[in-house]
Amino acid sequence: MYADDIILIAPSVGVLRKLLHKCEQELCWLGMSINVKKSCCLRVGPHCDVACANITTSCGEQLPWVKELRYLVGVYLVQSGHFRCTIHEHKKSFLRSINANLGKVGCIAPEEVTLQLVFRNAYLCYCLV
Repeated sequence: MYADDIILIAPSVGVLRKLLHKCEQELCWLGMSINVKKSCCLRVGPHCDVACANITTSCGEQLPWVKELRYLVGVYLVQSGHFRCTIHEHKKSFLRSINANLGKVGCIAPEEVTLQLVFRNAYLCYCLV
């Protein structure tokens, strides 16, 4: 088994390394482990673009440093000078579905039908967050 949906937040790379190893110990006690293929590190702060020391698991596998990561359904955390999330992918998905629907009904659909399609797609995108 693997542990899903865990975010470790630390003030420095050294503290993050210690926190990761403590988390691995607790997960091992529960008979679980960290899936390195689905894990990564993201740096936030004024020096976010400076290269960091690699963080390795207790098994010796390195966690990659990324500029953006996906957490849960549709929440994207982005590397920047301050902590921020983005919904850019949700906006793209929303516009893609609206374009597909309007492309099928074209200009012949009544205004109420068009608005209903837009609101229904907006509600579905909102529920996914």
